[in-house]
Amino acid sequence: MDLKAETREFLATRRARITPDKAGLPAYGGNRRVPGLRREEVAMLAGVSVDYYTCLERGNLGGVSEEVLEALAEALQLDEAERVHLFDLARAANASGAARSRARRAPAPTLRPAVQRILDAMDGAPAFVRNGRLDVLGANLMGRALYAPLYDSPERIANKPVNTARFQFLDPDAARAFWGEKTDRLAHDAVAILRAAAGRNPYDKHLTALVGELSTRSEDFRRLWASHDVRLHRTGTKVFHHPAVGALELDYEALVLPADPGLQLNVYTAVPGSPSDDGLKLLASWAATRAEETAASTTNRGEER
Repeated sequence: MDLKAETREFLATRRARITPDKAGLPAYGGNRRVPGLRREEVAMLAGVSVDYYTCLERGNLGGVSEEVLEALAEALQLDEAERVHLFDLARAANASGAARSRARRAPAPTLRPAVQRILDAMDGAPAFVRNGRLDVLGANLMGRALYAPLYDSPERIANKPVNTARFQFLDPDAARAFWGEKTDRLAHDAVAILRAAAGRNPYDKHLTALVGELSTRSEDFRRLWASHDVRLHRTGTKVFHHPAVGALELDYEALVLPADPGLQLNVYTAVPGSPSDDGLKLLASWAATRAEETAASTTNRGEER
């Protein structure tokens, strides 16, 4: 990723969305050439000179103090995810050459056996572990069953983790059948999560490759990527339209794994006694049957040899 371009576009798009009225400023002049605030207006709100803010918006965050970053976040009315992203960009800009080299050479995080055992022990709820690139590195039986359309997608790369963004943008008909009317919202969220990951580590070559592929193959992805929106994925509710059990409205919690930077455990549950709770029980039965059929098929192939 081009860190300066990333910073420049992020600040420019945040500035463009704020009107003088929203910022509590008088709108002098009838013909404004920019859709949002002018640079001098952001500079005034942040308490810095116009030249200094112009330098920042050109992508130069090296040496910027936390106080200035906080003032800038306040002036641009950044939400929590955007503020974190701004600080991530500044941290990357101030990283030493050695730190950047280490980031480029760092191997892709993998799922430790102990974490997979935790997943397998959670047999009553779909659960999986993903990284910032939206690769599903491991799941329990219920998690694989819930995400069956992703595992069965023709866009899944053999011997590679399932990736929810690839499914979303490269198998759009299946994605819309799976996520229903919330598909567009989830597509926006997926891109915002990837954009946030790019801010945390702009030197992640695997993320760069994924973004490049999706940008080449999906117009929707290119459009959403250009928005520079970012999002934290912590908790919420999703509705799935599972091909075997129908609609499931599930709450999710995202739990960061402190020993595995960049990885998080996502767990889905249903309100007790709800139709979705019954649906999860049906999903568990379907998953067990499917696993037995797969095991029997594998055994039969081995005997034939």
